[in-house]
Amino acid sequence: MHHINRRPAEECTKDFDEVDQGLPKSTVVLEARRCMDCPRPKCVEGCPVGIDIPGFIKEVAEGHFRKASRILKADNMLPAICGRVCPQEHQCEGMCILGIKDKPIAIGQIERFIADWEAEAGPELPPVAPSTRKRVAIVGSGPAGITAAAECAKAGHDVTIFESLHAPGGVLTYGIPNFRLPKDIVQREIDQVLELGATLKCNHIVGRSITADELLAYDAVFLGTGAGLPYFMGIPGENLGGVYSANEFLTRINLMHADRFPDYDTPVKKGQHVVVIGGGNVAMDSARVARRMGADVTLVYRRRQEDLPARAPETENAIIEGITFLCCANPVEILGEKKVDGIKCIKMEMCAVDASGRPSPQPMTGDEAHFTLKADVVIEAIGQGPNPLLVSLIPGLERAKKGNVVVDEDGRTSIPHVFAGGDIASGAATVIQAMGSAKHAAQAMNRMLAE
Repeated sequence: MHHINRRPAEECTKDFDEVDQGLPKSTVVLEARRCMDCPRPKCVEGCPVGIDIPGFIKEVAEGHFRKASRILKADNMLPAICGRVCPQEHQCEGMCILGIKDKPIAIGQIERFIADWEAEAGPELPPVAPSTRKRVAIVGSGPAGITAAAECAKAGHDVTIFESLHAPGGVLTYGIPNFRLPKDIVQREIDQVLELGATLKCNHIVGRSITADELLAYDAVFLGTGAGLPYFMGIPGENLGGVYSANEFLTRINLMHADRFPDYDTPVKKGQHVVVIGGGNVAMDSARVARRMGADVTLVYRRRQEDLPARAPETENAIIEGITFLCCANPVEILGEKKVDGIKCIKMEMCAVDASGRPSPQPMTGDEAHFTLKADVVIEAIGQGPNPLLVSLIPGLERAKKGNVVVDEDGRTSIPHVFAGGDIASGAATVIQAMGSAKHAAQAMNRMLAE
């Protein structure tokens, strides 16, 4: 695995401080010098926001950190966030030619270092075009909304961001725990986008605080409301006390500080035996949060460990921090009268490979296939869908079966001056994919507004 400068598990499971400490300057410069300056760099193709990766790496190799930072921020106003949460192993680093025979360049760690260096040395904003007097509304301040806001503000438009919660950042704030993405870093990068000239209005729900008509009166609108609707398995016992969607559990702790109840108003049930259902990054986040709340945590996943969709570093962190992995098993019933008292599971066997390229799990037969786990809290982390509330309030907006907004290749919806990007358009995906689609849509909005 790549260079990770990790705090010891026995220390980091006792707090919510960042686990990965980043790389020191000397290592970062040496790492940048490994770049072969390919004539056709594939790393840029692997980046959803199209950063000039060889360009910024070259400046780092020569010790020109300010120049590197300028190159980074020309294409990405959230480099400290992306350096921490991007799945680089499948994107830029996954395409790095050095990865064929050796380790790819640690592009994510270099990006993170430069972003953190710039924050200390004094941030510098990219240039902003003269005012066009065109009004742009951005709905949602998650990775998609913030990216679209940055692109439109740089083009000189008058940008207003409407956020339904009391704090900006969307999934960066309520979903990803502090130990993986410190909230002061999220705030720092959002503040820089606001300094480009965007206005942020928190506690604003479209359809309530601002009507659909008022929203549609803007010259262009970007919808970036994410995937806030949790999915459930539909098994008996899901309405018992102590059953959470990962979305609710993480929001209570990351945004509402339930880990510090009663100093803060929001409670969360502290379990001794927590079972997390799922195998993605959200499942790992939930398991690691529950571990920090003092629980024994078991993660139940229906396929094999090598099939886990979570990033390898997140799985590795969860293992190091003492999470028990129970693979090839699927819950069939949550037990208890009023609150969770256990969870009944069935063993799964792997059958033919399905459309995802992984073996399809099927329940085993026979009495010994069933078993029960001790549990007083169950967290379901099996995915989420588009937030249905907002899009239903805008008349004339075409939606697909799953509730996501239908967009063309430019991110344009069925209403010509309304665009959408991120999870509301694509279904749940990664932070950087949301940013990539938002950047693309914002560029199309800028072209439309320039006509």
